[in-house]
Amino acid sequence: MKISNALYAAALILILSSFVGFNSAFPSVNVQTLNGKTVNTSDYVGKGKLTVVSFWATWCSPCKRELDAIADIYPDWKEDYDVDFLAITIDDRRGFAKVPALVASKGWEYTVLADTKQELQRALNFQTIPQTFVLDGNGEIIYSHNGYNPGDEEELEDLLAEHSK
Repeated sequence: MKISNALYAAALILILSSFVGFNSAFPSVNVQTLNGKTVNTSDYVGKGKLTVVSFWATWCSPCKRELDAIADIYPDWKEDYDVDFLAITIDDRRGFAKVPALVASKGWEYTVLADTKQELQRALNFQTIPQTFVLDGNGEIIYSHNGYNPGDEEELEDLLAEHSK
């Protein structure tokens, strides 16, 4: 049986659109603040500023190493590139109970949100953390990376410098 070119093209577009790619809009999903208030991701992205979004969990050592490394240089990023940083935990409700104390002990100065139902994680279709996205000022994904190795924050900074105003 022959598949028409149009049907093949439509199937390919459908398959490719199921993956988060560059220049895809960051999903608008409800998440929680550290004090349990429900907010929407659209409240934090697409406001004309570059935004780095890092997904993490309390049980993920590479995640905490990445967030610690970025914490050291984030004040410079804010000043040099006018960037916002969102650290979004995927801990479930029980794990989320540990998050405020951990954030306070680490002294992380970025916005920390919680995706306790993993709705945002599902919308972005990723499994491995840390998972980091960079969004342009319109809230479009321009970069995605998973895992963490020391020095990855330098690659992020290069990207921020390239895309800053």
